[in-house]
Amino acid sequence: MLRRLELLIAACLYYSGLVKLARWWAQRSGQRLVILCYHHAAGGHLRQHLLYLSRHYRVLHLEAALEELYKLGKDELQRRDCRTRLVLTFDDGYHDHYTHGFPLACELQIPITIFLVPGYLENGSRFWWQEPDHLVLHTQVRAVRMGGCTHDLSKLEERKALVQAIDTRLRHASSIAEPEEFLVTVRKVLAESVSANAAEKATLPLTWAEVHEMEESEWVSFGAHTMHHPILAYLADPTEAQYEVSECRAVLEKHLGHSVRTFAYPVGKREHIGEHGLHAVQAAKYDWALTTIHGFNTSQTDPHLLHRIVVDVDQHWLMIAAKASGAWDFFTDLCRMPITLMSKQAKLRTLRGKGDQG
Repeated sequence: MLRRLELLIAACLYYSGLVKLARWWAQRSGQRLVILCYHHAAGGHLRQHLLYLSRHYRVLHLEAALEELYKLGKDELQRRDCRTRLVLTFDDGYHDHYTHGFPLACELQIPITIFLVPGYLENGSRFWWQEPDHLVLHTQVRAVRMGGCTHDLSKLEERKALVQAIDTRLRHASSIAEPEEFLVTVRKVLAESVSANAAEKATLPLTWAEVHEMEESEWVSFGAHTMHHPILAYLADPTEAQYEVSECRAVLEKHLGHSVRTFAYPVGKREHIGEHGLHAVQAAKYDWALTTIHGFNTSQTDPHLLHRIVVDVDQHWLMIAAKASGAWDFFTDLCRMPITLMSKQAKLRTLRGKGDQG
C-alpha cells in the first residue's frame, strides 16, 4: 500500500512538471553531483532507470565526476554538457552486478561504479548480512535457544525474531573475527543442511575473473568497501578499522593493477562511520569517500563524506526521476513542515503553561 502511494506521488511530481522544474533549477543553481546508491542489479527496472537517467543527466564514472566537481573551473564547465552530473554506484559486488548490471552498462554505454569487499571475493562465501535469513530458512531444528530466549521455529513470528537477533549480533560486532566466530556457533545450533539455490547464487560475491572482465570493458570502474564489511564505528580497536580500510585498497590495487582512489563506508550513515572510520579513510589517503547520508554534492561537500541517494531496482523509474531531481525531497520537506510547526507550538504552549504556574 505504501509503495503504491509513493508511486502515485512520484507520478504527480513528474506529470505536473515539478520534476522537470527541479532539474532545470539544479542546472541553473551551479555545480551539483547526484550519486545514486544501488545494491542489487537484478529483479527490477534497472533498464528503465538507466534509459531515463542517461536522457536527462550526464552520467559519468565516479572518479571523472569528482575530478570535475572539485577541480574544473567555471569557464571550462560552461563549455561542457550543461546537464547535471550523475553517478551510478553499486555496493558490495554481488554476482548480479555481472549478470545484469554489466550487460546493461555495455549495451547502453552507461558507466557504473561498483564497490568491492575483497575478503568475500577471495573465499566466495555469502556476505555476513545474508546469513541470518539463509540459516533460519534452512534450519533442521524446530526450536532453538539463543540470547536467553527460546524460539519456536514452527511459528513465523518466532523465525523473524530469531533472524533479527542473529542480525543484530552480527551488525554490532566489536571485532573483525567476531561475526564468523558467532556464525560457526549458529550453524551448529541450527544444523543447516541445504546448499544455495539459483536465486541465492545470484546474491553471492563476484569473482576476480568477473571483475577483470568488467573493468576491461571500460564501462565499469571499482572502488573499495573494506575487506570484510564490518560497521567501522562499532569496532573496539581503531587498528582493526585501519586494517579494513587500508588493506582493502592494497588488495584491490594488486589485482586491478592501478590506483584505487574511492571508498564507500559500510552501511554508511554517520553513526556507522564514527571517528575511527573517518580517520582510517584519511590515513589510507583515499581521495574521496562515499556515505549513505542523503543529499546532493557540491564543491563545498567534504570529499570524505560525500552524500548519496539510496535507491533500488524494484522502484519505478518515476520514483528515480523524483529522487534524482530533488523534487521528492521538496515534497517530503513540505509534508514535514506542518508537523514541525505543530510540535513547536505544543512546546511553546507547554512553556507558557509552566510560566503561568510560576
